[in-house]
Amino acid sequence: MNIEKITKNNVGVAHVTADEKVITDLQSALDLMMTVKYETGLKNIVISKELITDNFFILSSGLAGEILQKFINYQFRIAIYGDYSAYTSKPLRDFIYESNNGRDVFFTDGLERAVDILTGR
Repeated sequence: MNIEKITKNNVGVAHVTADEKVITDLQSALDLMMTVKYETGLKNIVISKELITDNFFILSSGLAGEILQKFINYQFRIAIYGDYSAYTSKPLRDFIYESNNGRDVFFTDGLERAVDILTGR
C-alpha cells in the first residue's frame, strides 16, 4: 500500500493506492484510517473503488454502513472514485446519491474530482 499526500486549497488529502484490496472488512478499514493518520496526519482519504471489497457495494451485507459509520465516528472523510455504471441496484444508487449530498462520504468518477470534493468544502 502506498499513501501519497496531495495538497490543494491548503487542504491535505491522502491518496491510497495498492496492488490488492485495501478495505476487505471493518478491521482493515480501521487499520487504513490509523495508518493514514499516523503516516500523514490527515483525515481525508481518496481511494479507488477497486481497492474495496465487492461486498461493500452490496448494501444488504451491511458492510458499507458499518465501515462508513466508523469513518464518520473517527471524523475522517473519504472519497471513493471509480466507474459505478455497472451497478444497477436502486438502493445502492440512492445510497451514493445521499452520500454525495452529505459532508463526509463521496462517490466520484475520478481521482481529480475526488480530490476537488475533499479540498473544496
